[in-house]
Amino acid sequence: MDILTEVLGSMRTGRPASVRTEGRAPWGMRLPPVAGAGFHVVLRGSCWLLSPDGAAPRHEPVPLNAGDVVFLQDNHSHVLADDPGTPAAAAGPARFRPGSPIGALSLGGDGPRTTLLCGAYHLDQGRPHPLVRQLPEVVHLETRHGRHPELSGAVGLLRAELEEERAGAAGIVPALIDALLLYVLRAWLEEQPATAVAGWSAALRDPVIAPALTAIHEDPAARWSVESLASRAGTSRATFARRFHTLVGEPPLAYLTRWRMTTAARLLREADHPLSVVAARTGYGSEFAFAKAFKRAYGLPPGGYRRHAAATPMPFAGRHS
Repeated sequence: MDILTEVLGSMRTGRPASVRTEGRAPWGMRLPPVAGAGFHVVLRGSCWLLSPDGAAPRHEPVPLNAGDVVFLQDNHSHVLADDPGTPAAAAGPARFRPGSPIGALSLGGDGPRTTLLCGAYHLDQGRPHPLVRQLPEVVHLETRHGRHPELSGAVGLLRAELEEERAGAAGIVPALIDALLLYVLRAWLEEQPATAVAGWSAALRDPVIAPALTAIHEDPAARWSVESLASRAGTSRATFARRFHTLVGEPPLAYLTRWRMTTAARLLREADHPLSVVAARTGYGSEFAFAKAFKRAYGLPPGGYRRHAAATPMPFAGRHS
């Protein structure tokens, strides 16, 4: 069981939106919050990531160079510019050619050029997974000088596909952007110090907690207890419970319930299984018990959640030309 893949797969609510952005100095664009997570890949040139004009700085200006990748938590606007002193305007609408999954946007003057891939991953915000909650507001990953070779390889492939139109690009580019999110989170986890005593980077490599997490993710419907999970981990109940809470950030059964509800939400969004099937797959013996737990977690009954998910339009539609 690949827990990182499972976590992200359970939270994704649609394909990522993305725009190839060409900025020629001087240029600056203000980007609105997104319901999920924003990302930027610097394909060529350099620029700066800044807090919006007039807003209290949430972070120091971040210089970005070719090959850098930025991942931003939701609900925060931000600015990209060729220079910290360049005024920023709201980003204009991207243009989408028929059949192309990637929009195009050009801005600025006639100075040095920077090429970026900007976009958003649409993530379920009802109950964000604690792994995602533990991320900093800005994850900045550099791929120069041999750092994060797999992420660097993905950036290189994206650059090649976006700079030259070739057969198959419409299928290759979205797949690369999907993979980019996993590369980003894996690279961030691997950057965390091996001496970390808490957090998901520690939990995923811990010989006691990792097997228990794998068991929960492999079979959320099982009748897990703290005792059975501790037995799976090969330790005492008290030691396991204390260690799990320290590393994961919540007690074992609270995490079990969280994962069951996350799994249920994914099943409701992506398939038309009867509620009895969803209940059984997430460890509930009756539709009533499942519906009560689901409403407590998401604020909507399962049927209402499914209807809302089906009726919610995909954001970032763009403008065709």
